[in-house]
Amino acid sequence: MPPSQRDLVEQLTRLIDIRLLDPLEILLDGHDRVDSLRAVVHERARSWASTMLSGDDQVAVGAIMRVVSTLYPGDGPFDPPLDWWRSPLGQVVARRVGHPTAESVSYAVAGAMLGITRQGVHDLVSRGKLARHPERGVLCASVRDRLLQEGTRRA
Repeated sequence: MPPSQRDLVEQLTRLIDIRLLDPLEILLDGHDRVDSLRAVVHERARSWASTMLSGDDQVAVGAIMRVVSTLYPGDGPFDPPLDWWRSPLGQVVARRVGHPTAESVSYAVAGAMLGITRQGVHDLVSRGKLARHPERGVLCASVRDRLLQEGTRRA
């Protein structure tokens, strides 16, 4: 089930506060302008969440990729902990993008994205409900497709 817009807004706002605004406030020695930025971020987070959850695919993917690349910069591949996939942002990324930087994921990551165990992923692969990657793991596109199918079955 997709995350609620409220939960996604809260996570986005919290992440931006922790990763961007708090360090900026420290650098600026507590400058008052940072508080006005917090208000702008909260307003924008509502717009981003709406786009990510129900916007046009191309626009939603663009918003997701901007947020992920801004909040999780790094020289290596994007590799969040398994619990991240259960967060509101992780769930919307899984449904709208799959994995932002990988063609395939391990059974453990696929399970986290789907909210099931690694054994559950293995069973789905064995029954042909998820596509195995020729080299390793599960195709991200098949995980995303499964999430989208589950959403339409529950609706």
